[in-house]
Amino acid sequence: MSRPILIIGIGNEYRSDDGAGLVVARELQAKKLPHILVTECSGDGAELMEMWKTADTAILIDAISSEAKAGSIYRLDALTQPIPASFSFPSTHAFGVAEALGLARALDQLPLCLMIYAIEGKNFAAGKGLSLEVEKAVREVVEQVADHCTNICERIVFIVQGETDIEPSLE
Repeated sequence: MSRPILIIGIGNEYRSDDGAGLVVARELQAKKLPHILVTECSGDGAELMEMWKTADTAILIDAISSEAKAGSIYRLDALTQPIPASFSFPSTHAFGVAEALGLARALDQLPLCLMIYAIEGKNFAAGKGLSLEVEKAVREVVEQVADHCTNICERIVFIVQGETDIEPSLE
C-alpha cells in the first residue's frame, strides 16, 4: 500500500464537545494501526485542503450541531453524499469544513475516497472535556473508524496480491 489512510481529527479542545474529533484522532493514534497517518486540524478549510491533497483516502472526524440528539453519529461518503443542510460544523473559521468540501469538489481536489464521521455535540461553550453523550459516541467512532481502516487495508492487500473476486470482462 503506497499511501497511508489519512485520518484528520478536527476541532478545538477548549470548546467542550468541539474537541470530539481530536479525541477520536488521539485514540486512533494510540492504537498504532498499520497504514494510517493521524493528524489534527482546527477546522480551517484551507489547511484541510492542503492536508488531503496528496491522500488517496481520507477520513475526517468532527463534531456537529444539527439540533439532533447529542451523541448521534453520522457517517457520510463526501464524494457521493451532500452534507445535510442541517449540519453545522462549529468553528471560528469563516472558511471551514463544509466550505472546504465545496471548493475542493468544484476544483476537483478531493481525495479518491473521503469519509466524514460527524458526532452531534451538546455543549460548545468554552471549557475542556466532553459531555457524557459525546464521550460515549467518541468510543463508538474510534471502533468504527478502526474497523473501516482495517477493511480498507485488507481489500487493498487482497487486490494487490491478485486475488480479486471481480470476473474479467469477455467483451
